[in-house]
Amino acid sequence: MYYEINEETARRANDMNSMRDYRPGSATAEYRAAVDEAAALVERCKQKVSPFYHEKLDALLDRYARRLAAYYNDYYRNEAACPSILISGGSNFPVRKKEKQNSRRETLMHEYNEIQGILSKIKSVGTGPIDFSDPHAREMLVERVESAKALHESKKQANAYYRKHKTLDGCPGITEKDREWLTRPGVFAKGDGSPLALYGVPFPAYDLQRDTANIRSYAARLEEYDRLQARCDADTDTEFDGGRIVRNVEQNRLQILFDGKPDEEIRAALKSSGFRWSPKNQAWQRQLTRNAEAAARQALNLTAAPSVPAPEEQAEAAPQEIAPVEYADTDDCLQYSIPGV
Repeated sequence: MYYEINEETARRANDMNSMRDYRPGSATAEYRAAVDEAAALVERCKQKVSPFYHEKLDALLDRYARRLAAYYNDYYRNEAACPSILISGGSNFPVRKKEKQNSRRETLMHEYNEIQGILSKIKSVGTGPIDFSDPHAREMLVERVESAKALHESKKQANAYYRKHKTLDGCPGITEKDREWLTRPGVFAKGDGSPLALYGVPFPAYDLQRDTANIRSYAARLEEYDRLQARCDADTDTEFDGGRIVRNVEQNRLQILFDGKPDEEIRAALKSSGFRWSPKNQAWQRQLTRNAEAAARQALNLTAAPSVPAPEEQAEAAPQEIAPVEYADTDDCLQYSIPGV
């Protein structure tokens, strides 16, 4: 998990900028402490998401460790390139060399910020719409629907309890922290008062409407998943003159495989329809959706309907809705000091 930090360069960087003696191993220790915190973040994220995402989290952690080590070594190399004026004195001070060093410092700062952005990517893994290629996708979709319904029902019960008792004390499902927030005092004109002060109920109508919208969104995703699974089980490949269309459920991709290189007109049509060439799979592909099916047939001038449509496809399809992103807890943010600062 760790990468090597050049201790000799770190020592020279210290001697060029400080009167204090360098403590051997301190650069490596600082780097490893940062990687350890990132690794702890990854472990917390693994507890919250499907095992399907664990490999991706490990890859992001390795990228973070590798790039952070490269940054540390580049930083110390730059700091060792020119001494501080407090160390060398003002006589014959290499001004031009110091200017180049300062310019490089700015570049390294941008690099450091990009590396810290990997931590945000780690926290976001598995928190957005569920990937249909996840082997546990259906289980998670069902869980989201049921959780959203349970939350909506608990809010309705809290409203009914308050209307009856004129208090939230003893309300089932409402914790002390929830009760303090829902009944907090505030200034009405500033809009920071409690829902009770503003609307007369703990959970106003707009909140309940948002819940029902989420339930419909999750249910639509579940129906879309079942529809795609049924179609793929009934008709995996669609042959056409010069190739075939493959519904790759494992990779969640609709793939078009040609017997030879398609002409420029077809390639342009595929690109405009959202398809991209995958050297790895040797196929033109995009995410496996109903829209992708329609786009593929239009780009290839195939007007015939699928040979074995799923039963759900014969009825009017519900509009596809994308589940809103659920962001990770903010208390997982990590703070780092920049080496040498």
